[in-house]
Amino acid sequence: MQHSRMISLMHARSASCLLFWVLSACWTAAEVRGSQSEIPLSVVKLWASAFGGEIKSIASKYSGSQLLQKKYKEYEKSVRIEDIDGAKLVKNLAQNMEEMFRKKAEATRRLVEAAEEAHLQHEENPDLQYEYFNAVLINEVGEDGNSVELGGEFILEPNDHFNNLSVNLSLSVVQVPTNMYNKDPDIVNGVYWSEALNKVFVDNFKRDPSLIWQYFGSAKGFFRQYPGVKWHPDEHGVIAFDCRNRKWYIQAATSPKDVVILVDVSGSMKGLRLTIARQTVASILDTLGDDDFFNIIAYNQEIHYVEPCLNGTLVQADSTNKDHFKEHLDKLFAKGIGLLGNALGEAFTILNEINQTGRGSSCSQAIMLVTDGATAMYDDVFAKYNWPERKVRIFPYLIGRESAFADNLKWMACANKGYFSQISTLADVQENVMRYLHVMSRPKVIDHEHDTVWTEAYVDSAQLGENKGPNPMTTVAMPVFSTKNETKNQGILLGVAGTDIPIQELMKTIPKHKLGIHGYAFAITNNGYILTHPDLRPLYQEGQKRKKPSYSSVDLSEVEWEDTEDVLRTAMVNRRTGTFSMEVKRTVDKGKRVLTMHNDYYYTDIKGTPFSVGVALSRGHGKYFFKGNVSLEAGLHDLEQPDVALADEWTYCNTDEHHEHRHLTQVQAIKLYMTSRKPHLKCDRELIQQVLFDAVVTAPLEAYWTGLALNKSENSDKGVEIAFLGTRTGLSRTNLFVVPEQLTNQDFLTAEDREGVFNADHFPLWYKRAAEQVPGTFVYSVPFSSGENKSVVLASTAIQLLDDRKSPIVAAVGIQMKLEFFQRKFWTASRQCNALDGKCIISCDNEDIKCYLIDNNGFILVSEDTSQTNLFFGKVEGAVMNKLLLMGSFKKINLYDYQALCKEYAGSSDSARTLLDPFATVKWLLTELVIFLLEFNLYSWWNYDSTVKAQRAQRTMMVPCDTEYPAFVSERTIKETTGNIDCDGCIRTFVIQQIPSSNLFMVVVENKCDCSSTPPVTMEPIEIIYNESLKCDRLKFQKDRRRPQSCHPFHPEENPVECGSANALSFPIVAILFPVLYFLISR
Repeated sequence: MQHSRMISLMHARSASCLLFWVLSACWTAAEVRGSQSEIPLSVVKLWASAFGGEIKSIASKYSGSQLLQKKYKEYEKSVRIEDIDGAKLVKNLAQNMEEMFRKKAEATRRLVEAAEEAHLQHEENPDLQYEYFNAVLINEVGEDGNSVELGGEFILEPNDHFNNLSVNLSLSVVQVPTNMYNKDPDIVNGVYWSEALNKVFVDNFKRDPSLIWQYFGSAKGFFRQYPGVKWHPDEHGVIAFDCRNRKWYIQAATSPKDVVILVDVSGSMKGLRLTIARQTVASILDTLGDDDFFNIIAYNQEIHYVEPCLNGTLVQADSTNKDHFKEHLDKLFAKGIGLLGNALGEAFTILNEINQTGRGSSCSQAIMLVTDGATAMYDDVFAKYNWPERKVRIFPYLIGRESAFADNLKWMACANKGYFSQISTLADVQENVMRYLHVMSRPKVIDHEHDTVWTEAYVDSAQLGENKGPNPMTTVAMPVFSTKNETKNQGILLGVAGTDIPIQELMKTIPKHKLGIHGYAFAITNNGYILTHPDLRPLYQEGQKRKKPSYSSVDLSEVEWEDTEDVLRTAMVNRRTGTFSMEVKRTVDKGKRVLTMHNDYYYTDIKGTPFSVGVALSRGHGKYFFKGNVSLEAGLHDLEQPDVALADEWTYCNTDEHHEHRHLTQVQAIKLYMTSRKPHLKCDRELIQQVLFDAVVTAPLEAYWTGLALNKSENSDKGVEIAFLGTRTGLSRTNLFVVPEQLTNQDFLTAEDREGVFNADHFPLWYKRAAEQVPGTFVYSVPFSSGENKSVVLASTAIQLLDDRKSPIVAAVGIQMKLEFFQRKFWTASRQCNALDGKCIISCDNEDIKCYLIDNNGFILVSEDTSQTNLFFGKVEGAVMNKLLLMGSFKKINLYDYQALCKEYAGSSDSARTLLDPFATVKWLLTELVIFLLEFNLYSWWNYDSTVKAQRAQRTMMVPCDTEYPAFVSERTIKETTGNIDCDGCIRTFVIQQIPSSNLFMVVVENKCDCSSTPPVTMEPIEIIYNESLKCDRLKFQKDRRRPQSCHPFHPEENPVECGSANALSFPIVAILFPVLYFLISR
């Protein structure tokens, strides 16, 4: 009985086990169908291996990488590897820059001395008649076929040294602003005596052929420029250029200053008066520079700060802050009564506190008063705050034609060492605003201090060539004084002499070969603004030649943004010498890829200038340099081969120092320098010796590539188009396997492909990326360009001298191949399998899977949908990319762009800088007194397109902004992985497998689930929006800056008698106005 129960129990257990096994099997099967990968990892690995082997074989073979590695290895024991001494490097660089700047300053000083002597010998003649070459009128012919007055025949010849503009190297030209009479006696006399500068211009250029534009900007408004060049008005027939509101003029003419602008917004200021007042304030702001500080207060019966958050303080007059205040000017409206006494008291209080705390310029101080009248003299206010020292100058601007209050306002100016001006029309604004500069310059003139000033980097649109893009420059300028004894205590400023220095000229002093592949040099001003830096962006928006605002105000902290404590910036602003280290994220390839590295910074000051210079060296291969030796004969022979080119923007020999060398190529200059006894050439002997070494070592590749090209059995389908190499000395070699006309991407390795060639501030992109790959592997990419350029693939690899971590990267080699050829190799590899019968259970041809080839930054090189080429993988497969990020196969790196442009929809209202519509103005004027006809703004008519207002509401505009955006990088340690994605209950599997010896990954994804509900992963930048509180904090916050050493706030011998008079329109302007008004009224 017991036995039978045991048997029964055993049967029951067996049945239970069987049932459990069946259920388990069913559950397991269900699980496999629902979640387990149906994409065999071994098959994907086979595909990846097959493709990797094939493509590396092609890249190695046609690039000649193994041959080049072997050739450098042959010299391994004879070369000498050196650590780069960053401190010594930056010291030598600073000395080279100092010498270059000194020569430009000397040229400017010669102009100043010649100008002052010429003026001293000149006697003013109000009846002087003198024909001069007017920059606008030269070579112009009248209706009678003869040259127009002030024109005449002026020989012009194209010159590549001056941006391919047609110039005259023997003579200068004179430009007079459109709103000035070019036969005004003051202008004619000034033009006459300044003719003496022609000889000095020519002599300076002979002494230093690297000079570009030299000029003299007169306090009377004319601008003498050498070499002579023709100026062309804009589409409105206007040349708005006035040398007196350029940064170089203002900085040289005056000392740093603190300015409070008081604007009357009482009820009497309504209408045109308020418009003129706004324009007056905007023009005053235009005369302030980065060494100045300001604030704007509007007043009626109360005091209103134009920017409320800046109550009781001053801000630096950089471009960003000035633009911010100009936008607020439109918000001013007139009402109530004006209580000027309270406003003056507030202004004096601010200036006194700023002076005591040292937060401003710590130099000159002024109050600008923009009003239509003052009922009292307010001597009690001046007695309390400003007398007897009179350290704060008062500059009243009387708005309108009424002169009832002119005496009070003029008394204020005279009693406080200022200047009174009356502004009746918009056309009067600029000329009257400029007058205060000459008053502020008096102490400097009496002291006879020719302070040398240097501007930030800027682009002068007046000097743009027709065939070249914008060329940033800095200017060295000095004031020119009247030295006549009878005018000494009047402190008469004659003008400012200046010389432009292209930043490109500055970069020629940088020894790029010593900085390594990722290293760079940079320079900043005393305000922390960038003079030169490889991350400083192009100045013009793509597709249109419109200068980006605030270019000269890009701060070092906005490009070296990883330095959150501003350690580097603070040290350089304070002109210290030292070192600093930090981990940085450097973007390449149009900002789409990121390289993470550790940089060591070395910095020092450039003596004789307000600039500091630094160099950044990346740790690892970037800290080592090696020297090899070859015979001069062999080196020159291999250097002169037709397939060799040297970096255009590197300086092997300075061919600009002597006119007879300007026609020489760098190779010709090297040969002259190395073979002549006294070549009078300045060359970098060390760089030349190493470029000769590289020429010899790389020479065998010419024969190797030629052999491949001649072998008809090789490359029969012309899939490989170009082989190329570059070395650490800027030498490159190329070989075409197809005729030039058949090249798929004809821009590659040309000046059009700026990131793909050696430049003054960077190595080629394919070189930089190859250097960060594992030695012996290739990096593949599709260029980020439009149109046909997408249809090629670049492959490159780095050549190391040694097999250890201290080895410098000596060269990089690569090939360009057709994208279609590259993709065909991929699809062929993805059809392989291990099946003995050749019948593969899976291939990329199957409809139930999708196959992609992506690179280490997540960009697609191969997809069944060819339109997806070069798209970011996350944009196409958002669910898979999200999973790869979660699994750690890729990581997201957040980056910041403080030089971005964002779209802004233009509103219908005019900006603060827009002048009145002339036709609306005339209609308003006709309802007023006839005398106000003279207040019509001719300047506005010239500069305003009546259709702009309607168009503005229909378009977007690009404005400066700050953005945050992501970049993505693969994790090197992860070679392969599988994953599952739950797409609304449907499980989708994928496999990612690294392609051997490359930066590529094969991604195979099941195609059975709809994952469209998962949002894509994009790289789109997001604008950083600052709330009002943060905006205010940013405005208030002042970064460290170093004040200019020179300061001339006042002088005891200064004669303040000349303190202004009411303004009246000159006859020529009146004569022009009446016909224009008649024409408009008759419409």
